[in-house]
Amino acid sequence: MSDELSYVKWFRNAAPYINSHKGKTFVVMFGGDAINDPNFGNIVHDFVLLQSLGVRLVLIHGARPQIDERLALRGIESRFHNNVRITDAESIVAVKDAIGSIRADIEAMFSTGIANSPMHNARIKVAGGNLVVAKPLGIIDGIDHERSGEVRKIHADSIKQLLDDGNIVLLSTLGFSGTGEVFNVHLEDLAVSTAVALKADKLVVISSRAGLLDDNGNLVKQCNLAHAKNLIGESRLRHAVIGACEKGVPRSHIISYKQDGALLHELFTRQGCGTLVSQDPFESLRAATLNDVPGILGLLQPLEEQGVLVKRSRELLETDINKFVVIEVDGLIVGCAALYLFEGTDQAELACITVHPDYRDGDRGERLLQHIEDLALRENVARLFVLTTRTAHWFQERGFEPESLNNLPEKKQALYNYQRNSKAFAKPLI
Repeated sequence: MSDELSYVKWFRNAAPYINSHKGKTFVVMFGGDAINDPNFGNIVHDFVLLQSLGVRLVLIHGARPQIDERLALRGIESRFHNNVRITDAESIVAVKDAIGSIRADIEAMFSTGIANSPMHNARIKVAGGNLVVAKPLGIIDGIDHERSGEVRKIHADSIKQLLDDGNIVLLSTLGFSGTGEVFNVHLEDLAVSTAVALKADKLVVISSRAGLLDDNGNLVKQCNLAHAKNLIGESRLRHAVIGACEKGVPRSHIISYKQDGALLHELFTRQGCGTLVSQDPFESLRAATLNDVPGILGLLQPLEEQGVLVKRSRELLETDINKFVVIEVDGLIVGCAALYLFEGTDQAELACITVHPDYRDGDRGERLLQHIEDLALRENVARLFVLTTRTAHWFQERGFEPESLNNLPEKKQALYNYQRNSKAFAKPLI
């Protein structure tokens, strides 16, 4: 496929995400190391693209390496306790110097509008101000943190008004007290506090690492809050994404600033490139176990009797249980789907996707389909196909196209039931 056609295909596949993200509020956190990286200019271009697509952006930047540099120039030692900077009266001058310089540089980058650049005709407005109220951290473990502070309040209504007026809001790790003092606040705490106060739809953390890892060192693309707590990752990043979800932010992402286009890849493709952490819902989508067999049978039997699904015995279901995923609501199985792989091919079959009639008013069918697609991608499946007699339009609306039976794996062709006369549909995943 040519580069031009690949671009067209990607853009079309991104359309559902563009529609979903339009009008949503994203809080994006990045440290001073990201600003120093050669790729940061591209990240700014991606911020501009997000805003042009209707995303309301609140950017929160850190400045740790820049502060360290200015302290060193002044001959002042950088001091930390529990990974929190101890900011005395001399240090706060360096902190304000570093943050003011960074803010000016970022605003300048958003002001660029030269021809033949992603910023041409963008006309981006960046706004900020004394939007963070802070108080002193005080004395911890006998150590006075002096001008290091913690967030007391976020002026959420003012930020929302700035967003309504078409601005990108830029916040720095400086907070202001009612006594007129300036405090150096912790980046992660500021990001979480802002996301919670705004009731943001997402918190995006841009870091040196692509996300959280499992015990084998593999990147975990998606997990719920409970799972995230058991994963491996830099403590500050885990604190941010877990803290945000615990306090009501529906989704948090971790991506790497070293990967060009990571922000767009994570937000506008099925595969993503980082880690997505979602709140623990009152319902869960998980791998099926033998204990779920009665619940799955209860879902499938009415459809089997109507001829919508192929009849499966309990014994067959128990044998294939490792191929199933389920949605459980308060102990009740309300949805299921199965993924069948075909050895020696790059194809897999989606089967038995169904949701209980009382629970079809949500997006559970879409969630099951997305989960099966994610599982298939992990197995390097290039094409996902389905056989159906009654639900062709549902699959076509979700990217499946009519497929010839002759293009299915030979094993599947051999098992095809001509009496049912099912139609085949396929969807490319890669």
